[in-house]
Amino acid sequence: MHTATEQVLVNLALYDGVRDESQPDRGIWVGADGRIAAVGQVDDVLAEAGPAARVVDLGGDHVMPGLTNMHVHLSLGLPGHLGDEVHRSNLAELVLLMADSARRTLHSGVTTARLVGESRYADFALRRGIERGAVDGPRIFTAGHALCCTGGHGWEADALEADGADGFRRLTREQIRAGADLIKVCISGGIAGQFESIDTPQLLDDEMAAVIRVAHDWGRKVTAHAGPAESVRRAVELGLDCVEHGYELTDEVTRLMADRGVWYVPTIVVSRCEQFFRDSGVPGWLMDRALAAGPRHWESLQHAIRNGVPIALGSDMPPHAGYDETTATVRELEFMVDAGMSVADALKAATIRPAQWLGADDRLGSVEVGKHADLLVLRDDPTRSVSALRTLHLVMKGGVVYRDDHRRAAR
Repeated sequence: MHTATEQVLVNLALYDGVRDESQPDRGIWVGADGRIAAVGQVDDVLAEAGPAARVVDLGGDHVMPGLTNMHVHLSLGLPGHLGDEVHRSNLAELVLLMADSARRTLHSGVTTARLVGESRYADFALRRGIERGAVDGPRIFTAGHALCCTGGHGWEADALEADGADGFRRLTREQIRAGADLIKVCISGGIAGQFESIDTPQLLDDEMAAVIRVAHDWGRKVTAHAGPAESVRRAVELGLDCVEHGYELTDEVTRLMADRGVWYVPTIVVSRCEQFFRDSGVPGWLMDRALAAGPRHWESLQHAIRNGVPIALGSDMPPHAGYDETTATVRELEFMVDAGMSVADALKAATIRPAQWLGADDRLGSVEVGKHADLLVLRDDPTRSVSALRTLHLVMKGGVVYRDDHRRAAR
């Protein structure tokens, strides 16, 4: 079990998740409780911390908040090698597989993960293990099982099936009973369903309304796997909180999303990750469908950026998966900037804004007094380019260092 130690980080430039620019010559006092006790000029922070605090010199490198990935499946069940391994595992083996992915996710700089559809309620056991310090992994917010209609998107990857408003009300309540922080519902087809297409509508209005009403009554938000603009429009008008993927959004629908304050997690990497699909051994039809969706998916993201839809980072691919000599999480951020998002907005989409959606911005998402010391150390300045995240070499969560390539924290 890891324990936080009182320390003062010095000789660093800080991107705090609040201001758009880096602040030079900062100090950060991390308390023994793993929270940030002070941030400011180095001499002031050292004076406040007192002589008992251990001083860690970061050699002029850049510090920023840990990343939040808002579309994660730790038990990814795509057809192919990954799905086969998940489905032939017993429950104990499944938790161990997920724990390994959680550890890799944390080491990649993702200190908070929103899980949007897992298997056999193993995510709740893993969350407890991480919270108790028995397992290394990010902070977890989970939807439990995703919900779908009979034969709907994700049924073969352990989404729970229902039909009719009563059926969906029951499944929603079952996830909340298990401890779900949010609800994930599949309202259309997608790239991974063999007997559907991306634009196949899969839930009726009364079914979507039942999920949203129950979740909201219990204080949970609802996010929807969705492809076509029309399915998204119907769900938004019924009170949906967030859209995943949105492969075929339009200018009109993204303006409606912005007006209603509906968030978007684009997962743009999933329609341009040919090598990952090849390495995972997915069927040819799945890879062809995913890559063919790429141009239209890119337009959807650009519509959302232009119309001011609140956007949060999410990869769908495992956050730590290799992609163009970096990770899927970092590549997603780079794509968001390529599509027209400013560097400042992209950084916030990976830090403070997800914390806001999760209702956790009082303790996560920025480097401020009282918040958890979830910090990344980079060689380069992230406010100049999100590709600076390729130079990540130290990961801290709750004041505990989980990765330290250069052994800075040990000196």
